[in-house]
Amino acid sequence: MPRVATTAPESAEELLSRAHALAGLTLGALARQLELPVPPDLRRAKGWVGSAFEAVLGATASSRAQPDFEQLGIELKTLPVTLQGMPLETTFVCTIPLAAMADVEWEQSRVFRKLRRVLWVPVQGDREVPVEQRRIGTALLWSPSPEEERDLRFDWEELAGMIGAGRVEDITGHLGRYLQVRPKAADSHARRRGTGADGAMISTLPRGFYLRTQFTARILSRHFALPH
Repeated sequence: MPRVATTAPESAEELLSRAHALAGLTLGALARQLELPVPPDLRRAKGWVGSAFEAVLGATASSRAQPDFEQLGIELKTLPVTLQGMPLETTFVCTIPLAAMADVEWEQSRVFRKLRRVLWVPVQGDREVPVEQRRIGTALLWSPSPEEERDLRFDWEELAGMIGAGRVEDITGHLGRYLQVRPKAADSHARRRGTGADGAMISTLPRGFYLRTQFTARILSRHFALPH
């Protein structure tokens, strides 16, 4: 059984080796390494899986705006999948700086920085399987292909343009082919400052960018031979 990392990985190869060493383990086994209790239901502990992998792999980022492995420029994303390897839910990418979106270009955006290089860790997510018995899959170190980046950029520019133009309240989860904007808040009382249609500052729900399952399924099918 792999030991818990106490230091940050010094290279992408070391990080990937650590992640590959976890493949086949259950979340219960991972929790025992970290001396963590396993939540009975992830719906009430949404960040537990990601935090466990950050700890065991040696993530260093103290800021959500930076990739999890800052020195390597690599973001960590766990991905709940079925036994057939199909993603079960959308993937949170980053929060949106609503008031500053009018001045941000794609190459400086949080989405671009977060998705430039990603360590994807598939995790069994079938809800009928107890959390502690769910298995960890084979990790994948991924960077978007030119086509994938074009698709992400197209959606980002459309959505960021609407936010920058003061139309954040017009955005629904239906917009964007692969990248979508959704509220990102612990409760309905949370508020952030944004720009309204008349240019004045407004108080609105925090928003985040999410990858649709169509996009993550595309990544997995490109890199793995999945059963049909």
